Amino acid sequence: MLDKEFEQAAKDSEEILRKVDLESNYRKLTGLVGKIVAALAITFSLFQLYTAGFGLLDASIQRAIHLGFALCLVFLLYPARKSWSRARIHPLDLLLAVMGAAVPMYVVAFYQSLVLRAGQVTTVDFIVGLLGIVLILEAARRVVGLPMVTIAFCFLIYALVGRYIPGSLAHRGVDLPTLVQHQFFTTEGIFGIPIGVSASFIFLFILFGAFLEKTGLGGLFIDLSNALAGWAAGGPAKVAVISSALEGTVSGSSVANTAGSGSFTIPMMKKLGYRPEFAGAVEATASTGGQIMPPIMGAAAFLMAEFIGVPYIRIVQAGVIPAILYYFGVWTQVHFEAKKQGLRGMSRDELPKLGRVMKEKGHLLVPLVAIIYLLVEGFTPMKAALYAIILAIFSCMLRKNTRISFMDIVNCLETGARSALGVVAATACAGVIVGVVTQTGLGLKLGSVLVDLAHGQLFFTLIFTMITSLILGMGVPTTANYVITSTIAAPALILLGVPVISAHMFTFYFGIIADITPPVALAAFVGAGIAKANPFKTGIEATKLAIAAFLVPYIFVYSPEMLMVDVTFWGIIGICITAMIGMIGVGAGVSGYFLTNMTKIERVLIFVGGVCLVTPGHMTDLIGAVLVAAVIIIQKKRAGQNKGQVAV
Repeated sequence: MLDKEFEQAAKDSEEILRKVDLESNYRKLTGLVGKIVAALAITFSLFQLYTAGFGLLDASIQRAIHLGFALCLVFLLYPARKSWSRARIHPLDLLLAVMGAAVPMYVVAFYQSLVLRAGQVTTVDFIVGLLGIVLILEAARRVVGLPMVTIAFCFLIYALVGRYIPGSLAHRGVDLPTLVQHQFFTTEGIFGIPIGVSASFIFLFILFGAFLEKTGLGGLFIDLSNALAGWAAGGPAKVAVISSALEGTVSGSSVANTAGSGSFTIPMMKKLGYRPEFAGAVEATASTGGQIMPPIMGAAAFLMAEFIGVPYIRIVQAGVIPAILYYFGVWTQVHFEAKKQGLRGMSRDELPKLGRVMKEKGHLLVPLVAIIYLLVEGFTPMKAALYAIILAIFSCMLRKNTRISFMDIVNCLETGARSALGVVAATACAGVIVGVVTQTGLGLKLGSVLVDLAHGQLFFTLIFTMITSLILGMGVPTTANYVITSTIAAPALILLGVPVISAHMFTFYFGIIADITPPVALAAFVGAGIAKANPFKTGIEATKLAIAAFLVPYIFVYSPEMLMVDVTFWGIIGICITAMIGMIGVGAGVSGYFLTNMTKIERVLIFVGGVCLVTPGHMTDLIGAVLVAAVIIIQKKRAGQNKGQVAV
């Protein structure tokens, strides 16, 4: 019976993913046309592997070729209209695909001439550059969505009409040829840092994820999670938390992660007795947290490293404690909900044995361990990803049950390229936004406006920044959301003395949890669809489960020690211990249950105590410990009385 539920859930998740996630709704081409498109995608991956192994080309050339491949494939795989056939390519899309490949190649073909006449735009340059901007916006509309294109278009209009805007946002104005030149023929706009990061190592990490998925690592994660937690109270929900956290190390999409692992975990949670809304919310929340889970924290984390000029491993270090608190917070609420409803785990006889799982598939973890080691040792993310891909291929060959064929490797090259199209389109479109900001000085202007609006108060500036990030995150990919908020809101926080890494991590976090924050919570909606639950109620449940993601960013702004800034080893250990105890208090306060049901006063006290313990500092830890201990004593006393009453 449960097998049928899994099968139906898998079908539902695929259908929902096509509706919610534009990247998943691509053409399924067959025959000669399908082979040609597949060959283009494979060539794209091989180009990226070649330059990773033998050295990147000049920045403009590398990025132009990268963009040319992506634009061509986007127009071939994603139709202009929903009503167009998914089985064949429309003539207009074919024309746009040719133009999408040709326009960026203009930069490659005439690179020397463009360098020599830097700042001067010929008529042909202007036409090609303007066409390139239009093609990028159209590609982003198809694969990323209209909200991002609308934002980029508004920035372009601002650049052109800025001289007519009254007040502090006014600028001297930019004419159309100068705007096109800055956007398309410099490394300050479309070919700037966002697409530069995509062209160097984001693509390789996506390709790495494709190989790991093909080797069966996702199945290993689920088996490990079942072996570790399937027997505990509310076992399937805890399995969802662990498996999604593990899958988050190789997946950059909260929506796709929810659909993939949710088709297995959500039916299990419902079978155990969890409410449909809660089951969908657990999977959505756990999957969304994958983007903040080291060592691979999604494309936006790579951009952050480039924007603030630190090694990527520093971003990973900063993300460790917040990620632990996020998942531990979800885990505690799942546990309290299970205790509250009297839900038990699965029988140990139904679950895989840890030793056997590690013996049969443990070698699949080698590339994941290797990539962490390489990053810690100081290898560039590009080289670390390249070596990890090679290790992924060789490690799966160690046992017959995990071995992949040559055609599987070829398919991974195709899948990786297709999976990267959304990121390339998003980063190119984000480059348009960055280009306007650098050309007009809009970032500092908006930062100043934000500070003035908050009357120079850090707390209110954080509130405004959070709201901005959540609104922009509604339907906008995390990568684009981070680019926008980091150029607009992060400078405002830095002006008020917030450390650079804390300011950027703050905007990064709230851009991510927009996926589970109503009214537009795409990951929660996918979870709700699989669980057959109310989408809005599922979003509310997901927001409650992700309480750590709403609290922790404020805490690490005021206490950067949580991001491992100016802290000792023993200081880190102390922060982790007190913060995890604090998350138990926060989880109990939100769920309304600890040892037994809690009164409103108890919920408030233990919640406040939990927040105090999460916040680094001796005084806050002392206050938090007293409050949490007081509630625990009251709870123990009431739990004993309840047992006595039952006995009587």
